[in-house]
Amino acid sequence: MSKLLPAPKHAGFAMDDYWIWDPSVIKDPDGRYHMFASRWSKKYGFGNWVTNSEVVRAVSETPMGPYTFVEVVLPARGKQYFDGCTTHNPRIVKSGEYYVLYYFGNTYADSSPSFEEDVWATGLAKEAWMHKRIGMAYSKSLNGPWIRSNQPVINPRIGQWDSSITSNPSPVVLPTGQVYLIYKSSPVNYDPPLLLGAAMADSFHGPFHRLSDKPIFSFHSSEKADNDVEDPFVWWTGVRFELIMKDRFGHICGEEGGGIHAFSADGIQWVLSEPVKAYSRLIKWDDGTETVQANFERPFLLFENGKPTHLFAATGSGKGSYQFDRTWNMVIPLKSNG
Repeated sequence: MSKLLPAPKHAGFAMDDYWIWDPSVIKDPDGRYHMFASRWSKKYGFGNWVTNSEVVRAVSETPMGPYTFVEVVLPARGKQYFDGCTTHNPRIVKSGEYYVLYYFGNTYADSSPSFEEDVWATGLAKEAWMHKRIGMAYSKSLNGPWIRSNQPVINPRIGQWDSSITSNPSPVVLPTGQVYLIYKSSPVNYDPPLLLGAAMADSFHGPFHRLSDKPIFSFHSSEKADNDVEDPFVWWTGVRFELIMKDRFGHICGEEGGGIHAFSADGIQWVLSEPVKAYSRLIKWDDGTETVQANFERPFLLFENGKPTHLFAATGSGKGSYQFDRTWNMVIPLKSNG
């Protein structure tokens, strides 16, 4: 937390008529910064992220932005595809000559929701949630065209801890070209505990193989089922893996929605850092004010020359947690010795 500088208030990525979430940023050869993000129309409620989201691209001349919308990258493409209705949780990486975009997609049999429909009350959101699967698209240019996989790159395993879904992909391309990927799942449905697993592939095309039959983090117990994590961001230092992730209920770092830092030599056995807390929902802004954000999610670190320079996160303003009047992807610059 000591590495975080004040956050610029008018930076990041926002769109007036859309809910914005899921920042993932990469620099192109010409020095411009491309943010891949999720958006869905504000004609729907925020909860329609699971039924109406689409992955988009925005561009800025600087890492802090503001970013300008350019295009929809992964639109809905038909209910016959596993990702035919929704794309969400983008993470962009470079592998050799290709840019690779991991995300989750889903499809559902019901008709598309109306603007007035509460998809969580009608059950459509729960149906869509249970169809979340990690997908992959790749291109030689950040401008596309993107080749989308027609099958998920990681499927749930019936009867295992990850039998419900695969989502929240966090990939890192290793010097060997292998891709290490952390994903989220749960034993049954969308209730706690949400758990994280690890998989590896020889290339970004896959196939991915689990590195362990067990989740890589298990904080819950029969007495404290609401003790779990999500939203991992993982990287390779050249010596070990490190990650930051969201403490959903605050039982680990002491703050609900606060950030946790951990490290691992093999990507399977992880050790919590000391201190464990990596970031807070208490944000110091560049105008001298401070706010406690209701949500600070999907953390993403931008690296330049091997060093982290900016922390991105999805956030919003409104009445409280997930009760927004506006959302955007914010950015916090880091101290140069971070």
